[in-house]
Amino acid sequence: MLQGVETKPLTKRADERGFFAELVRKDWMADDSLQQCNFSITYPGVVRAWHRHTRGQTDLFVVLRGAVKLCAFDDETTELNEIILTSDVLQLVRIPGHYWHGFKAIGDQRAFLVYFVNRLYDYVAPDEERRPWDDPTIRPALINGSAQEPRCGKSWDWMATPFK
Repeated sequence: MLQGVETKPLTKRADERGFFAELVRKDWMADDSLQQCNFSITYPGVVRAWHRHTRGQTDLFVVLRGAVKLCAFDDETTELNEIILTSDVLQLVRIPGHYWHGFKAIGDQRAFLVYFVNRLYDYVAPDEERRPWDDPTIRPALINGSAQEPRCGKSWDWMATPFK
């Protein structure tokens, strides 16, 4: 993983009424002093990428319904982390904001994403830099630590079929 990117499996505690799961605890990951919680719904096949935060924002992501492919990319090392998040297997992912990041809703249902941030959103001067979702300059040399991945060295294609 890129430095600071973390994943944490979440536990569903089920009984006859349903289940309960803790989403974020201060003692799980780096102390990010969470300031805000956000919720988004994304339709199947939609890509929300690329952006980064240059003033210290960190994001913590959890998918509560559906599935997403979440990616973080480091311009300096040209390494990309690709993480699949689903509502079936809950996990929390921490992405330091200085990495370019984004996601694609995968599967056939809307993705319900909850994300926590350690900085309040500034409506006047947002901490957000953007580049196009299909930016051809995002060319990972490593994907999840491997240079053997067939997608390495090519422009990142959110629409690529994962397996043939």
